[in-house]
Amino acid sequence: MLTEEQFKEGKVLLIDKPLTWTSFQVVNKIRWEIRQKFNVKKIKVGHAGTLDPLATGLLILCTGKFTKKIDQYQARVKEYTGEITLGATTPSYDLESDVNTEFPTDHITEEMIYEATQKFTGEIYQKPPIFSALKKDGKRLYELARAGEEVKVEARKISISEFEITNIELPKVEFRVVCSKGTYIRSLAYDFGFVLNSGAHLSALRRTKIGEFSVDKAYELNDYIKFLQQE
Repeated sequence: MLTEEQFKEGKVLLIDKPLTWTSFQVVNKIRWEIRQKFNVKKIKVGHAGTLDPLATGLLILCTGKFTKKIDQYQARVKEYTGEITLGATTPSYDLESDVNTEFPTDHITEEMIYEATQKFTGEIYQKPPIFSALKKDGKRLYELARAGEEVKVEARKISISEFEITNIELPKVEFRVVCSKGTYIRSLAYDFGFVLNSGAHLSALRRTKIGEFSVDKAYELNDYIKFLQQE
């Protein structure tokens, strides 16, 4: 039987984030359900690492005193699977914005695609997308970008230990990546297209692991809400 005290002392919740939901919406929904369940005004709930609205997969939520552990979970190695579409770029580097430039892909071979992954393994420098939640002068970058302001983003050192191509059906390329905190898979997709003398954007993304935690052990959001309500 779940108790209010358990959530206040701290729980780690593994949620499979649905498509189009923001990470904050998931946090707010779970917080609201816990408050309703135990008729409490306040309960701390936070997530350990944002997933973009168009990404699905593992979201670690911490409650109560465990919110102090969020930084620990955020620092762990992450695994993603997804799809890159070659031949076109978007301002957000994914499908959240429309295609702004198209590029040829006739010259791209499977061998080139496999070879290109080697340029992105190990420690590399990567520029985050301007459409990201990073802050500059107290404002989110995506707020500045949407307001039409010119945003300069500094490259940051990240680490990619595995970059595996799992399927090629041009212009679609499916992949699996194991990477450090701070890696933007959207930027990886954009840079991947550039290395292939073309353009690219991220067309699907799923986070499958954070450290020892796997999405296989995660609750679907609606299932966890039902579980909470029935307990």
